[in-house]
Amino acid sequence: MKLDVLIIRIGFVVLLALVGFLLNPLARTTHLPESVGYDTRQIISAVIGIVIALCVIGFEMRTRQASLKTLIGAAIGSILGIVGAYLIGMLISTQETTAVTAEMKTFLTVALAFFMAYIGLMVGAAKGEFLDLSALGGIFSDKNAIKMDYKVLDTSVIIDGRIADVAETGFLGGTLIIPQFILTELQQVADSPDSSKRQRGRRGLDMLQRLRNNSNIDIQIVETDFPAVKEVDLKLIELGKQLEAVIITNDFNLNKVSQLRGVQVLNVNELANALKPVVLPGEAMRVFVLKEGKEYNQGVAYLDDGTMVVVDNARKLIGKTADIAVTSVLQTTAGKMIFGRLWEEKDEETLENSTNIHESRSGGFRKATRDLREATIIEEIK
Repeated sequence: MKLDVLIIRIGFVVLLALVGFLLNPLARTTHLPESVGYDTRQIISAVIGIVIALCVIGFEMRTRQASLKTLIGAAIGSILGIVGAYLIGMLISTQETTAVTAEMKTFLTVALAFFMAYIGLMVGAAKGEFLDLSALGGIFSDKNAIKMDYKVLDTSVIIDGRIADVAETGFLGGTLIIPQFILTELQQVADSPDSSKRQRGRRGLDMLQRLRNNSNIDIQIVETDFPAVKEVDLKLIELGKQLEAVIITNDFNLNKVSQLRGVQVLNVNELANALKPVVLPGEAMRVFVLKEGKEYNQGVAYLDDGTMVVVDNARKLIGKTADIAVTSVLQTTAGKMIFGRLWEEKDEETLENSTNIHESRSGGFRKATRDLREATIIEEIK
């Protein structure tokens, strides 16, 4: 298909050059010196034909990327502009005053036609997205149009860095959009006098470089800005609306505001919570009790993924490893919390070589876990 299009374009350029050479529109023009011969005028006409053909091809390549709504809006706008220029030109040409020469009237009419056509074309193309093609009865339905999958990256998710890992696995498709104002904010953070902020900003720039070095990820940096909007979060929302894109962020507040404004959001923290191992009530696990809990005699431990584990009657085991049985799991907006109690009956031989947080489910604990579940089911039935 690309080869066929290339052949057609080359043929179009050759055709206009040949037409210019044979017809020689500059043969009788007085704008060239009389010393310029007929053959030279033919060559100049052919060159002009080539230039016009290249301009037409450039315009055609640009319009191929535009949506159907944009093309229809541009066509309607340019037609209205030409009609308006024609009407105004008639008023100019009917003036019989001697203050304006015939040449000036012609120039004003032609210049006005170009001006009105240009304004109509640009305004119509800009406002074409507001057209409702369904109102035309499906005549101009854009069924074959491919909706672009844009995802706009927030500063927080770039600094976090996990988005690079997700993108490299291939689970994150589409085009990643990085606005220029986000790059500016990252640069300001990287140049901050605060060492902590400076380190985070440089980490964000390193993550961007890592994304750009991956040939399988499509990244675009857009210059679109909204000078009337001061806050970066609101600029992201406006850009998401304009591109019909999804915002990827870690910011909880931006997540809520974007949803209220009708912009879809992907939260990396929610993805991480969804991918955490499933823990069911009655299962056994081995944890390291790190500190005291808020309630009396509670101990708090953490899994490798950061999940908080609250253990009853574990205050005496702070700084030690304990085997617990899960009693309940609570899912919150901040993450997942696991509640458990000390496992009184444990098999020392099975747990002797356990290093993984969930290895305590195997061996002797499997039988104890099964017994606890059966007891829990019997209690629920009663």
